[in-house]
Amino acid sequence: MIKVNLLDSVTDKTSVATIETRVANPRTQGRLVLLVVVALLGMAIVFDWTSANSAHAEVTAELKRQEEQAARMEAIKKEQAELEKKTQEIQTRIDAIKKLRSSQQGPVAVLSAINERLPKITEFRLESIEQKGGELILKGDSPNEAAVTQFGRSMEFSSGLFTNVSIETKRELLDKVTGSSAAPASAAAPEDANKPVVKLDTVTFTLKCKYTAPGSQTSAPTSSAKPVAPAQVAKNN
Repeated sequence: MIKVNLLDSVTDKTSVATIETRVANPRTQGRLVLLVVVALLGMAIVFDWTSANSAHAEVTAELKRQEEQAARMEAIKKEQAELEKKTQEIQTRIDAIKKLRSSQQGPVAVLSAINERLPKITEFRLESIEQKGGELILKGDSPNEAAVTQFGRSMEFSSGLFTNVSIETKRELLDKVTGSSAAPASAAAPEDANKPVVKLDTVTFTLKCKYTAPGSQTSAPTSSAKPVAPAQVAKNN
């Protein structure tokens, strides 16, 4: 004998019908749609917040890296500026030392070059050496004119150290104390005041030339220089 539970069958049919009725109700449909929209909106908000938070973290990290790099670059620029300042100070000192050395060695080099060309006679002497601009003026006296001419030639043929050499000579009678070196009577020592004074025929000269330092000489063949005749070197008055 087959038994059918009519109570359960009726209950099921009633529940399904109730659900269908509720679903078919516009108010219920509106609530369901609202619930779905709220759920989607919540998911969108969560996703947007997560994305924004991740982007903000990346931007913050990138900003921190940029700031660190800028700080390193600033430190490098500061060190470079200090190094350039020290280099400039060192270069200034080097230039000052070079200038001082050149100013110290210049007169010494000129005097050494002139001394090498002086005639090897005891009575030949230089009274003064004066420099006006690039011109040297040497004044002195000699017991004979040949020594003056020899001195002028040695200055002329100096491989470019002395150029534009010209000499003016003049014969004079100079006072000399007997038994002492050649010198004017006014310059004699007090102990020579009682010694006899004699007149000596002496050639006084004024030599003018231009001095060129060895490092700044203009290149010119030495062999092409023409010998200077005594009449061209010395002018007798």
